Amino acid sequence: MSAFRWGRGASGLRRALWPAGPPGPLAEEGALSGVWGRRRSLSASPCEQDRRKDWGHAELLEVLEARVRQLQAARVSEVTERRPRPARLPEAGGFQPRRKAQKGGEGTAPGLGGHWAQKLDQEKWAMQRRKQRLQAKLQVRVQQLACEHRLRMVPQLLSAPLAERLLRWEQETPRSPWEEQLARLLREAPRRLSCEAERAHEAGGAPARLETQQQRLLAFLECCLLSGHLPLAHHVLVTCHGKWRQRRVLTLAAYNTVMLGWARKGSFRELVYVFFMVKDAGLTPDLLSYAAALQCMGRLDQDARTVQRCLDQMAQDGLRLQDLFSSVPLCQEEQAALLQAVHKAQPTFSPPLQPQPEPQVNTSPLLREIYAKEGPVSYPKLHLPLWKLQTLFQQQLRVEMATTVTVQSVEKAQLLTKEVLDARRTLKQLRTAWVEALCAGLRDVKASEARAARSGRPTLFPYLCLLTERELARLLLQTLQVLPPQGESLLSLAQQLGLRVFNRHAVQKKQLSQVQALQQRYYQYLHLLASDTQVAVPCLPRQYWETLGAPEAPHEQPWPLPVLVQLGKRLAEMLVEVVRMPGSLAAPQGSCSLIPVLYHVYSFRSFRQIGILKPHPAFTQLLATAAEHTLTFEAAEVPMLCPPLPWTSPHTGAFLLSPTKLVRSVEGTTQHQRLLDSCPPAELHGALDALTQLGNCAWRVNGRVLDLVLELFAAKGCPRLGVPAPPSEAPRPPEGRLPPDASPAQKAELRRELARCLKVAREMHSLRSDALYRLSLAQHLRHRVFWLPHNMDFRGRTYPCPPHFNHLGSDLARALLEFAQGRPLGPRGLDWLKVHLVNLTGLKKREPLQARLVFADEVMEDILDSADRPMTGRKWWMEVEEPWQALACCMEIARAVRAPNPAAYISHFPVHQDGSCNGLQHYAALGRDSIGAASVNLLPSDVPQDVYSGVAAQVEVFRSQDAKRGVRVAQVLEGFISRKVVKQTVMTVVYGVTRYGGRLQIERRLRELSDFPQEFVWEASHYLVRQVFNSLQEMFSGTRAIQHWLTESARLIAHAGSAVEWVTPLGIPIIQPYHRDSKVMISGGIQSLTFSHSGDTSQRPNTLKQKNGFPPNFIHSLDSSHMMLTALHCYRKGLTFVSVHDCFWTHAADVEVMNQVPTALEGHADWQAPGHAEVGA
Repeated sequence: MSAFRWGRGASGLRRALWPAGPPGPLAEEGALSGVWGRRRSLSASPCEQDRRKDWGHAELLEVLEARVRQLQAARVSEVTERRPRPARLPEAGGFQPRRKAQKGGEGTAPGLGGHWAQKLDQEKWAMQRRKQRLQAKLQVRVQQLACEHRLRMVPQLLSAPLAERLLRWEQETPRSPWEEQLARLLREAPRRLSCEAERAHEAGGAPARLETQQQRLLAFLECCLLSGHLPLAHHVLVTCHGKWRQRRVLTLAAYNTVMLGWARKGSFRELVYVFFMVKDAGLTPDLLSYAAALQCMGRLDQDARTVQRCLDQMAQDGLRLQDLFSSVPLCQEEQAALLQAVHKAQPTFSPPLQPQPEPQVNTSPLLREIYAKEGPVSYPKLHLPLWKLQTLFQQQLRVEMATTVTVQSVEKAQLLTKEVLDARRTLKQLRTAWVEALCAGLRDVKASEARAARSGRPTLFPYLCLLTERELARLLLQTLQVLPPQGESLLSLAQQLGLRVFNRHAVQKKQLSQVQALQQRYYQYLHLLASDTQVAVPCLPRQYWETLGAPEAPHEQPWPLPVLVQLGKRLAEMLVEVVRMPGSLAAPQGSCSLIPVLYHVYSFRSFRQIGILKPHPAFTQLLATAAEHTLTFEAAEVPMLCPPLPWTSPHTGAFLLSPTKLVRSVEGTTQHQRLLDSCPPAELHGALDALTQLGNCAWRVNGRVLDLVLELFAAKGCPRLGVPAPPSEAPRPPEGRLPPDASPAQKAELRRELARCLKVAREMHSLRSDALYRLSLAQHLRHRVFWLPHNMDFRGRTYPCPPHFNHLGSDLARALLEFAQGRPLGPRGLDWLKVHLVNLTGLKKREPLQARLVFADEVMEDILDSADRPMTGRKWWMEVEEPWQALACCMEIARAVRAPNPAAYISHFPVHQDGSCNGLQHYAALGRDSIGAASVNLLPSDVPQDVYSGVAAQVEVFRSQDAKRGVRVAQVLEGFISRKVVKQTVMTVVYGVTRYGGRLQIERRLRELSDFPQEFVWEASHYLVRQVFNSLQEMFSGTRAIQHWLTESARLIAHAGSAVEWVTPLGIPIIQPYHRDSKVMISGGIQSLTFSHSGDTSQRPNTLKQKNGFPPNFIHSLDSSHMMLTALHCYRKGLTFVSVHDCFWTHAADVEVMNQVPTALEGHADWQAPGHAEVGA
């Protein structure tokens, strides 16, 4: 074997046995440990390549020396025997000179041995020199990195005079006082940017993009302060200020944020540095800037002369001293430091007392009666005493401080077999290990982000520091727990995670500063609501809350959407990277090596390819086997246990601590919030008071209905009654394989069948999960009183904030709820219960009230049988339109008629009064269309009109005419045109549904008819949607004309470059959020995310969406105004009132009082309100 070949083998062996990490002296260099981390890139830097080459040379030299020893041992005659010395690497920092070969006994005789020894010495000497040069280079690089990573405090100024002054001040010995520098800076006029800097500023990009960058930087700086990394915030500010292209993202708010941070620490020198940058940027200090400077002086106990010069300069800038205490949002401790500084210069100064703001009154003619102080008022009280409400407040406060709620699942519990217990034990062990792994991973990520932030750019580092590592780990595991088997898009998951981190941070921030004050104020507020207390002057909840104290602290500004997505994406990537499980769980005979629990895959949705995070099937199976009996919800997803906070501004109301938007919108859309902030506060009083009133309604669970639903749910569901079946009932794909000679048509049919089965299975899983959440929450709240805080969308339509359990859901969801506060039925209450039941059946839509009462008496035996034996009797309730609500009403009627005195029976049941196609009502009112108004009950009539039946009758006339002419589809449709087939299309036409959408609605109704020939569904739906539109054109001629006018107006407005805006009759400003999409890209990681944002106001309006959306949105805004006015009038009369858009709910005893309210509204000359018919839709 040649020496070279043997050397290769030995080198490989030596490399395998060499310990991990850099060997020899380099591994002992502490300064290099930060450079050579344990995570290395696959592509080495030039420095590292040189280093690896030298270590390779060292290994080769040792191999050659070993070969010399081998030759010597063989006593070859040409070699003089000599014991070679092993080659050693130079000592750290040392150098060994080249040795010459010695003659004699210690020398090497001429020949092969002498040649080898001389060659070894030469190579060793050359390697040592190169090694020394490499070490010198590495030490220089380490020093450079250390300098780069050192946080910069001294700014780099673009103004030559300011830079010279700062340099001279820094070099003065002794240095002139910082206070002198501040006084001189304050006297400086704002410097005009140089032409070059202005050009760089103008080249910054689109205004919206620039605004987003400014918001990102400001959020980064604020989070640095909150997480205790003020020097890092200052470093990033200095770095951005020193570069023209980055300076454009700096605003006065960014400088003020860092100034306030140094002021709180009493660091005057750093504060002066920031003032240098403010002047260098050409900005003028504002009240907040002066507040920071004076606060810092107060903490340092500065002399009166310094403070007075600051106050004088502030006066010259046109700023008032009193405004520092009334207009600047400072905490009590900061105001004390500020006042201490002011007293140095002006000992007699006293801050202005916070005057009780004069209550602003809405002057809208529609609200004159609502806010009138004269006249009878009987605001409702809750049925609970003060002590009980205070206890409920404490319970709700604990829930929100914990941020999550754990409830027992109503899914049928499995037997505790060995398999189930093993699965639960395995899950527990895995989660314990995952928490530790996630905490370690988060520490690595934070270290990496901190290093990146030291380069002077905003990173995720401060956001990751707002919550502890264990809190973030638990949040991630909660997300993993609820991930569906088919996975979820990375973009959606990232946005959810980012938003949850923000919400938890906002709750923690309020815990530190607002809980005690909130409790004191809320306890006083409860005197207005409690059943055993009285207030001096009856008033609305918002008005009473405002009299109890100063305005609330500034709200937490939401983080920009790109920040939320980037933060959530990084956390989601942590789940993919860190969370692993043994491979034996996936394959019992497989290896025990760890495999990922989550996989990142790509899938097509429509025509786009999106990234999906999908759980491993083995993990999904492990969860199913364990069958854990708990569900975890965010605190804001669960109904409240105490009355919500009254809405007092666009930022304050609803939950105690959890942040809630007044206007729900797509995350990142800010135009609605800006519009509300610019609106005079009094203009929003109507909407704020209506939302507060809706949220103050106390609810309880209908236990008897819940028990029946749970019985069906635990069995195999009942889709016919709206109880979803479990996934085990999903259709199975065909078993077996096609024969090899199968035709392409057979293969295509099999693919379609597989796709259909997969689609149905996913839909069933979604419906089952939704029902599981709703029923589990209902069971959790079974014996409690709870409240549903409300907010609204951009059109003013109101919605409960808790998404899973509320009265806006299906028939089943509505049947589970009833009022917590009962009212005696009174003389007419039982009749209204009977009328309501008949309305729910859908059997007497065009009959007068008296005929409905007669019908209810005729079927009383069926009603009582349904109440007594719902699952074993004649089951009359199962055959009606709204079966569960009908059953609940049957039970209420049974209890009432069996009571000794039905009029005294305390009823908790809500009775509905539904509008007759409310959209058409508004169009008929707008167009003064008397024919259309009569068909939707806007005009007096002995018999209630049903527009859906009218349209169905008109379509039947057209069909019979076509059938006589031999139209095949018209003949097939004979006997199938009913009210139910056309109702949805008629209802949504006025809200902008197209013929395509209407055809899909009719197609679904036809497929539900078991005896309709399914081969004609497509052709019949096309025919019917055309006839429905023709019928509406004939019956409501004015409606189509108004729709066309609204559409054309919106088209012209959008074409001119503006979004459509209007103000509702109640004073709510509205803007349509439809703009051309702007692309936002977040690169790096497992996938680069690109998402479209249609709320970018810098983009031109989307003309198509603006014109198509305006008619329905305008009608929705009128509809919501009508509902809010009705709610406020009912509250003034002492009624319990809630609504589902145009469906109004109240106690049976109060229906007649509520029905008088719309009539009163119609009397206003500037408001044409549609009336509410006493029929069900």
